[in-house]
Amino acid sequence: MDDQKVVSSQAAEGDSLPSVDVDEGKPGQTVNIADLFKGKKGVLFGVPGAFTPTCSETHLPGYLEMSEELKAAGAEVVVCVSVNDPFVMAAWGKQNEAEGKVRMLADTKCQLTKALDMELDATEKLGSIRSKRYVTLALTEETETPIYGFFQGRPLCASVSGRTQ
Repeated sequence: MDDQKVVSSQAAEGDSLPSVDVDEGKPGQTVNIADLFKGKKGVLFGVPGAFTPTCSETHLPGYLEMSEELKAAGAEVVVCVSVNDPFVMAAWGKQNEAEGKVRMLADTKCQLTKALDMELDATEKLGSIRSKRYVTLALTEETETPIYGFFQGRPLCASVSGRTQ
C-alpha cells in the first residue's frame, strides 16, 4: 500500500482483513495482510510493543508454545503485529525463536492498527500511538479471508493465546 490515508473502521465478525502492507525483517520487505491470509485459516494478534514486559513474558510466549496446537487445529499462518520498526520485530522474534512458529510483522506506519481501529494512545509510557492488544481468527470463505472473531477487552487477556481456543 502506498502512503494513502487508511480509513479507520471498527473491525467486526464477518469483515474482511484490510489490504494493508506491513514490514517483515527490514524496511521495504512488505507483506500485505489480506494477501497473507487469503484462502487460509490463521491467527492475527496485536500487541503494544516488542520487548515490553507483558508482551514478552505473557503474550508472544503463549503463541510460541501453542504453535503446534494451532497448526493442528488448522491455522496455516500465525502472525504477531506491533507498531514497531521491522528491525525491532525481527530481533524480538529471533530472541524468542519465533521462526517457523509466528511471523513477526511491523506495522511501522500504524496503518493496519488504524484500519482495525485498534489504536492505543501510549504516548505517556511508550512515546507514541501503539496497538491495543487483540486477537482475531481468520477463516477462509472462497477467495476472501473474513474476520471470524475479534477479541479485545481487558488489557492483559486480549492477546493471550488461550483466548483463541
